[in-house]
Amino acid sequence: MAAKKAAKKGSEIFSKSMIEDVHKWGCLKQTGVSLRYMMEFGSEPNDRNLLISAQFLHKELPIRIARRAIELENLPYGLSHKSAVLKVKDMYLDSFRDIRSFPDIKNMNDERTFTEMIKAIKARHNNVVPSLALGVQQLKKCMDPKIDYEDLDEIHQFLDRFYMSRIGIRMLIGQHVELHNPHPAPHRVGYIHTKMSPLEVARNASEDARSMCCREYGSAPDVHIYGDPNFTFPYVPAHLHMMVFELVKNSLRAVQERFMDSDKVTPPVRIIVADGVEDVTIKVSDEGGGIARSGLPRIFTYLYSTARNPLDEHADLGIADNNVTMAGYGYGLPICRLYARYFGGDLQIISMEGYGTDAYLHLSRLGDSQEPLP
Repeated sequence: MAAKKAAKKGSEIFSKSMIEDVHKWGCLKQTGVSLRYMMEFGSEPNDRNLLISAQFLHKELPIRIARRAIELENLPYGLSHKSAVLKVKDMYLDSFRDIRSFPDIKNMNDERTFTEMIKAIKARHNNVVPSLALGVQQLKKCMDPKIDYEDLDEIHQFLDRFYMSRIGIRMLIGQHVELHNPHPAPHRVGYIHTKMSPLEVARNASEDARSMCCREYGSAPDVHIYGDPNFTFPYVPAHLHMMVFELVKNSLRAVQERFMDSDKVTPPVRIIVADGVEDVTIKVSDEGGGIARSGLPRIFTYLYSTARNPLDEHADLGIADNNVTMAGYGYGLPICRLYARYFGGDLQIISMEGYGTDAYLHLSRLGDSQEPLP
């Protein structure tokens, strides 16, 4: 009943002509940008460049948002009609309408107003990940467990495309907004740190993960980090922090649970940072007992987690911290891999059942691969 009501609500809010506009824009070609281009373009955030950036987003964002809104209408197994998914679709249609109804950006006054609007749009979409996760949960509850739904492959592929696109939209908006910061930190170009130390980011992320582990278990294994402390390269620290946090958190949990009631000394989690010519690779190694080979393919699906599930129908989906809400409903690793791939990297997990797991996070050092545009 709630789903029907929400669907009806959607059709009343959005006019036929606007829905036609969404379908028209959804057919237009997206334009990808590389980390290097964002860095070079943003290194001089003068009025001319901010105007060009705003004009680009005014044309680009509706295309990307329209594609996602269309996809949300056509999901398999009735996922499109779940109340949480209808709520997300309404968000995307609202944002499309806001940008399309904004007049052409001709001067810096227009640019400033536009920037405030896209900042609000980014905030509106803060909770899309837990909302969609809730929609998938709602779907799982009413599916017949006896039927093999081909491992819900179509849904996994949709979520990969959807979240990858979301990373891109949020990066473009966040980068543009941050270029307005009158007092940027040294070596910062918007979200990008031109001299980021992966060792330092790994250390901060590990400390955050250890704090979380201590809160949950009362103690946490040590984390040892190896690599050149003076090595830096251009990257987005927030992305790297999120990925390392997630990997270390998984390792700490596995080690803690394996050695909690043991007389043996708890082994540390090891992080090794290697700087190659093409890639910077960060390896997170643990002795947490590993994952069975039969379970490995499932760790990059959105419906798998070894932790308890904190999501339910009545969960407060307020402005939650992404890292915390990602703990436990099987979204950490697949989303980590998307963040790595967004700038041309990747994430691989190799496990030895009965011993432990190695996660290899590859980051492209060259920064010139285009955004993947689903």
